[in-house]
Amino acid sequence: MKPSTVAAAAMILLLASGCSGPEKKLGRGLRNVTEFARLGELQRSVEQTTLWDGPNVAYTTGVIKGFNRSLARTVVGACEIVTFPIPSYDPLLKPANPWIPGMSVDPVYPDSYKPHPMADSSLSPDANLGFAGGDVIPFVPGSRFRIFDY
Repeated sequence: MKPSTVAAAAMILLLASGCSGPEKKLGRGLRNVTEFARLGELQRSVEQTTLWDGPNVAYTTGVIKGFNRSLARTVVGACEIVTFPIPSYDPLLKPANPWIPGMSVDPVYPDSYKPHPMADSSLSPDANLGFAGGDVIPFVPGSRFRIFDY
């Protein structure tokens, strides 16, 4: 087949499948494939292992468990990115999944941290001051300094 025929067929498949399903699947895939940059599974696994099994195994068993879960989330995200125009649009990660038990669709965070939108000048500019607050280094664990947090 000619490349133009393949491109036209791919475009028809993308447009005929609707927008909501592929958008959600691609968004989930992008969220999950960036797990190693976010380190949410690793931090949560270390925290939960400390609470349930004790601090003496947190930095061994917890790190290994968090690494495995991060790797699984990254692989599932890559699969969702590659297959986003193809139905089914149901998430691959489910709490009842026998291959990866207990994994949720949404990214996880340690219980000691609750995410919220960053205070950024593009999201919440302050007209009176001319600037807005924000995280100093939002991707570094423990740097939760916020100027205008409400």
